[in-house]
Amino acid sequence: MKILIVGGNGTIGRTVSERFSENHEVLIAGRSSGDVTVDIASSESIQKMFESVGKLDAIVNIAGDAKWDKFDNLSEEDFYIGIKSKMMGQVNLVRLGKSFLNDGGSITLTTGILADEPVDMTTSAAMVNGAIQSFTKAVSLELERGIRVNVVSADLVEDSYEKYKDYFPGNTPVPMNKVADGYVKSVMGKINGEVIRIRG
Repeated sequence: MKILIVGGNGTIGRTVSERFSENHEVLIAGRSSGDVTVDIASSESIQKMFESVGKLDAIVNIAGDAKWDKFDNLSEEDFYIGIKSKMMGQVNLVRLGKSFLNDGGSITLTTGILADEPVDMTTSAAMVNGAIQSFTKAVSLELERGIRVNVVSADLVEDSYEKYKDYFPGNTPVPMNKVADGYVKSVMGKINGEVIRIRG
């Protein structure tokens, strides 16, 4: 399979890319590094990325930004960071990417535990995560040519535990191999329109 992994050099992306590279052709897209560069907040950049890589069997996204801050501190523009990047960026990966997928291909998006269990200072991030999970369920009903779409929602991962543990008191960090399993389940399995929750 030819698999494009957007955000393949990130914390989770590296582990997922290594797993798929064992048996498949993997192309990594990143903001400043990888086989191809992309800014997922820009539909023009996404279109150029797809045109440069050509036909694919699977698209995996593990990228997207959102502002973390107290609700009282968040401006309208702060909310648009997450809306343009993590929300519309992923919507546009599906909207534009489906034309570059072979029949029976798949798209895997990424959210996180905040959609189900938000914590302090995550109003914006939780909002866009929840939106993508609802989008995935709905768009899966309309995709043609056997194309599937799922979303992986992991709890705090081991490799980010030290950085974020104070935000998630009591959360058991998820082993990186277990997180990678979620992406394998989406790409290699037959499920469609599912939220694949990976919890500790």
